[in-house]
Amino acid sequence: MTDALPASNGRGPLHRPSDDVPRQYPWPVPFGWYQVAWTDELAPGEVKPLHYFGRHLVLWREETGEARLNDAFCPHLGAHLGHGGKVSGSLLVCPFHGWEFDAEGRNCRIPYSEKVNKTASTRAYPMRDVNGLLMAWYHPFDEKPLWEIPALDEFAGDPDWTEPVARDFVIKAAWQELAENSVDSAHFHFVHHTDVVPELESYEYGFPTQRMRSKQRFPTPQGVVDGRIDVDTVGPGFGVTRFSGIVDTALMGCNTPINAHTCHLRFTFSVKRLGDDAGTSTVGRAFVNEVTNQVIEDIPIWENKAFVPRPALADTDGPYMKFRKWASQFYAEGVDDGVDYFVPPPPDPRKPIEVVELGRTSAARHRSV
Repeated sequence: MTDALPASNGRGPLHRPSDDVPRQYPWPVPFGWYQVAWTDELAPGEVKPLHYFGRHLVLWREETGEARLNDAFCPHLGAHLGHGGKVSGSLLVCPFHGWEFDAEGRNCRIPYSEKVNKTASTRAYPMRDVNGLLMAWYHPFDEKPLWEIPALDEFAGDPDWTEPVARDFVIKAAWQELAENSVDSAHFHFVHHTDVVPELESYEYGFPTQRMRSKQRFPTPQGVVDGRIDVDTVGPGFGVTRFSGIVDTALMGCNTPINAHTCHLRFTFSVKRLGDDAGTSTVGRAFVNEVTNQVIEDIPIWENKAFVPRPALADTDGPYMKFRKWASQFYAEGVDDGVDYFVPPPPDPRKPIEVVELGRTSAARHRSV
């Protein structure tokens, strides 16, 4: 039996297309560059199991320093290369029978045979080490990268900018639900209780970029400060937001799909130095914590909302439909939005409802600003 809620705006009941195959969203995993780790999380010779894009993966670094990402299962007898696998020079060694694979995933040595198996390979993903991030290219049909991730001065060791501060979250919602917040100014007042919301000056998009320019008035103990929030996004998995006014701050936001309905959101902040370390640390940390807390406040909305393909918008709402047109470019498998609502699965009555405690962060690491 299909779940049904009261009709809304005359467009029929909220529903899932099928109980047998629940559809929380109309989208598959989009193609693009995605962060799979921070650079300093992976040492030479280290091997790590990962799960992104709905796939089991193995992340490893050659002893010479190059980071690699492959599908996880050995084509010989299926061992997971990320659990017990090791690196030998520039090769990944299977923990089960010692088969060795190169960066392209090709079998290049079998320790108990004089021959290799030329048909044995594991998918390799293009990798980039940029801005202190390990980025992997995903495409459902294995097409080659269609763009590159820009190098940013703020994360290139400039002494005028602080060492990065990182935060990360695993959120039970699709990447597009999170990204749509960028064009939604009105929610700042109701979700984050801000008296002044950003004023969008311009929104431009192409392939693979989108560009937003906004004015923002920041309240401080000394009064309101005029500032800006300027966003540049390159594909679905990478964007940089630059805040100015109180303290110049650069925020890299990287949203990596774990699967089509769950994502791993990573933030990397850098703050422009104010002239004294104590002042920079105090102001910078407060700003980072405020942005982090806003994400925590958004999570209950993201994880429990329905996706409405044809929303009933107010005349002063942000450019939602322009954003969605931009986002639609990255679904190589197409989108099926033929129903009026896509709703989350019902809560499991056997499990207690989780409560998010505001002010707590889900952090990979905390570095001093």
